[in-house]
Amino acid sequence: MSFLSAVSSPAEHTPAATADAQQMANAIRALAMDAVQQANSGHPGAPMGMADIAVALWHRHLKHNPADPHWFDRDRFVMSNGHGSMLVYSLLHLTGYDLPLEELKNFRQLHSKTAGHPEVGVTPGVETTTGPLGQGITNAVGLALAEKLLATEFNRDGHAIVDHFTYVFLGDGCLMEGISHEACAIAGAWKLNKLIAIYDDNGISIDGQVTPWFVDDTPARFKAYGWNVIGPIDGHDVDTVDRAIADARRSADRPTLIVAKTQIGKGSPNRANTAKAHGEALGLEEVKLTREALGWPHEPFVVPRQIYGAWDAKAKGRSAQAEWEGRFATYKAAYPEQAAEFTRRMKGELPRNFAQVAVDAAVAAHAKAETVASRKASQLALEAFTAALPELLGGSADLTGSNLTNTRSTPPLRFDLAGNVKRDENGRVGRHINYGVREFGMAAIMNGIALHGGYIPYGGTFLTFSDYSRNAIRMAALMKKRVIHVFTHDSIGLGEDGPTHQSIEHAASLRLMPNLDVWRPCDTAETTVAWAVALQNVNRPTALLLSRQNLPYAPKAGLEDISKGGYVLAEPAEVGLQRAQAVIIATGSEVQLALKAQELLARDNIAVRVVSMPSTTTFDRQSAAYKQEVLPAGLPRIAVEMGVTDFWWKYGCAAVVGIDTYGESAPANVLFKHFGFTPENVADTVRAALSR
Repeated sequence: MSFLSAVSSPAEHTPAATADAQQMANAIRALAMDAVQQANSGHPGAPMGMADIAVALWHRHLKHNPADPHWFDRDRFVMSNGHGSMLVYSLLHLTGYDLPLEELKNFRQLHSKTAGHPEVGVTPGVETTTGPLGQGITNAVGLALAEKLLATEFNRDGHAIVDHFTYVFLGDGCLMEGISHEACAIAGAWKLNKLIAIYDDNGISIDGQVTPWFVDDTPARFKAYGWNVIGPIDGHDVDTVDRAIADARRSADRPTLIVAKTQIGKGSPNRANTAKAHGEALGLEEVKLTREALGWPHEPFVVPRQIYGAWDAKAKGRSAQAEWEGRFATYKAAYPEQAAEFTRRMKGELPRNFAQVAVDAAVAAHAKAETVASRKASQLALEAFTAALPELLGGSADLTGSNLTNTRSTPPLRFDLAGNVKRDENGRVGRHINYGVREFGMAAIMNGIALHGGYIPYGGTFLTFSDYSRNAIRMAALMKKRVIHVFTHDSIGLGEDGPTHQSIEHAASLRLMPNLDVWRPCDTAETTVAWAVALQNVNRPTALLLSRQNLPYAPKAGLEDISKGGYVLAEPAEVGLQRAQAVIIATGSEVQLALKAQELLARDNIAVRVVSMPSTTTFDRQSAAYKQEVLPAGLPRIAVEMGVTDFWWKYGCAAVVGIDTYGESAPANVLFKHFGFTPENVADTVRAALSR
């Protein structure tokens, strides 16, 4: 069967247009090999091999405006095989984005806009940070889901203000990573017909020809997921790729994979189709030979004016954006409230009354003083916040009944056979996602949702499974995106499930991640405040670590200082006691131990202050004066947490009541006693610290 048999009849293109397309592709190849050669670092093979595919997509289909990279209804483009970053940098430069030639010459250099892998917020036009393979395609699933949900919420008959595609380039490495299985399977279940992935099927990875270790029938795999599959096609025939993309855009109820056969390092006489083209500079002599083979006589980093003219997308982009703005103005006149809500959400702004909603929820929790697990406290807070924030989009990795991430305001997300988003009996669009057992996929999809805008994603699993999600959590922190992870079953307190499920090192390891806020609240008020702070953290993700077991409410004088991450919860009783002689710092379920130990010590006329520190990451950002006020110099500090002890020495602790081994299978109360998490042991630890 020929490459053309899988796609529709040829589009009309003149020989001159075809010749121009070849030169446009060669401009990408030349810029890619020149930049990598100058840096003596990088991956020229993928950009050179995918250049023709890029011409078909970026020149003939992609809706974008180089003058406004953040225009809402642009198509989203994701370079999932992010090591081929010079492909997207070349495209951004050639089409007219604010990425001058000097930035390409500074590829992979300090403070340049052309980092080794594409980074959102660094390079104009880059939609997501890619490099860890498989996460780009998974982010794209989140981008496409957000588009589909927003279209369902806001579009009206004759007023399609949300109408764009998500395109992905990906390679063998993305498909070998397990996360791609998680993401692409659920994309098929969600019938994301505006998701189009183009697979650079070149058969080469760093270690060479992939056939000894990658024998998947990729088209069959994606058909089994419920995808529309086109190809294999000739990835070096621009017209063929063009037709394949046009066919993919017509899919009504399925995402599309286009399998494009290519040659890595296309044009290089001695490096093409070899692993050497993948991840190293071609070398000066091979660059010279490649120029000759391509018929590209220009000096390094020189692109003829007529080729710049052919690539220039500024006028077309301005026209597309102006057309959309006209449609939005008509929509706004017909539906002013919906238009205002849409604008607010796309700006990422919370409603004007949110601060009052948060205060009311915290005050109500304080007044009720309920004894509940903090996972239940989280659900109680979510009841208030999901009712007030229609942009809150929740979910769970097959643990909804344990994570308690669903509320009365968040019906389950479902799709009909035609691919449409269902509404419930009250006309509401689903806002709670059953991700299935896909923790890593869930985390990276949430990143894509946050990148798209219009929603604030949150999702739940057990804390011990944060290990599965970890790199996607890291990427959210790196990208500075508001994503909220609900991690329940946070300690040995989950009991009989045993050490495989008991989190020992996870709280400490998550706190080490830059720009990630970690909260481990002790009761309903702290949990509510933690949620409120997380929702207001526009530029950082948050991890909420929540208990399975019930926790008594911790009496407190007020709520003002909880949002600072650490505060004085209980001072020693005034009568018959001197000023505090020590400070007990505790988090989560261990706060109750600290309070009971305080009582025991008071009987011996030992006065201690109890500091609740639900978020060390937040506390660490407070002023030196505030931290000194909470943790006075000269007083011994004793930390109490059911986790590894190493983390707590940074606070100058004299002792730490923690656990540096894996847990055991037994009822929670038995484990607490076995591992020393009792008021008596905490009190004895304080006495020992004071006696030194």
